[in-house]
Parts: sequence; structure tokens; C-alpha cells
Amino acid sequence: MNMEIDVSGVVLETERLLLRPWQKTDLNDLYAYASVEGVGEMAGWPHHTSLEGSAKILDGLIENRANFAIVHQETSRVIGSIGFHKSWASDLPRYRYEKMTEIGYALAKDAWGQGLMPEACAKVISWLFFVKDVDIITIGHFVHNARSERVINKLGFTYVETADKYAPQLQQTFKEKHYLMRRPRGRQVP
Repeated sequence: MNMEIDVSGVVLETERLLLRPWQKTDLNDLYAYASVEGVGEMAGWPHHTSLEGSAKILDGLIENRANFAIVHQETSRVIGSIGFHKSWASDLPRYRYEKMTEIGYALAKDAWGQGLMPEACAKVISWLFFVKDVDIITIGHFVHNARSERVINKLGFTYVETADKYAPQLQQTFKEKHYLMRRPRGRQVP
């Protein structure tokens, strides 16, 4: 069963990052990273082409309350996002009675290759398992997205399948690899 994850009022901190709900004041930072070609396309959406368009997307991120802004503590700049949505596994009979969510993320191109996304995702995974009581976390990446594949492997997800994924904003179908992680038994919140 898919869980609705609400990040309202939640702030998570790592060594280099702060994960918090989106705010209206994040508009320029959102546009700065989301307007770079190649960032959104790896996540299934076109790069932003105007500040006005980014403002509408920011309003949606704030309204749905299921997305963290990733803030780099050194610069206080928003450099990406981690959001939660319906899992690809939620319709499969073998997972029907387990509480689950799917993680999706995007990161500013100038922050790639620094280990920031594994750092952010590890904190979110711990929060989902030990605070939100999620049984299963799923994740996926387009087969051509080797960077996301490395992040997912570093985090310890288990590969399950490759399936077709229609990206409506790009009006294109991609092959997507699906992965799953179960809540560890007997571990406490780090």
C-alpha cells in the first residue's frame, strides 16, 4: 500500500546538507539548477525555460508537501530536491500489504560527483524507515542515467526489474530500472 509522505515541518540535517520543505524564497535557486539542460531530463521533466514556469512548479512543490528542498549548508543555496510518490511496486500483489513509497530526486549539475545525493538519500531513507514506519522504499532510473544508477547502488538498493516508463512531461517512453529496499530489522535510528 502506497503511503502519502508529508514533509511539513520536517528538517533533516547531514554533514553538508539541510533537507527541508520548499519555500517561496527558493524560486531563484530552483530556477538556477532546474533550467540547466540535462538535469530535469534525467528525472523525466524538461528543463525550466522561465522564472514564471519555475514559480508555478514551486507552488506545486509547496502545495503537495511531499518534497524536500536540498540546501547546501556551506552556501545556503537550494541545489536539488528529494520527493516521494506512488511506488511502481504498489500495484504488485506480492507487495500489496506493505507500507511503501518511492523516492525521486534531482540535483544541480554543478553538484554532481560530490557524493551529495547519496548523503541526502541515506538520511531520508533512515527517516522513512524509523520515523515514518515505511516497510519498503522503491526507486528507479532511466537505463541511460548512469549517475543515478551509481547513487542507487551506493545506497544498497536491490535491483528488481526493468520496465517501460512513460514520462508525460517529455512525451516519451523510456526503459527504467526498478529497485527496492526493505526496512532493516532490529536497527535503531542512526
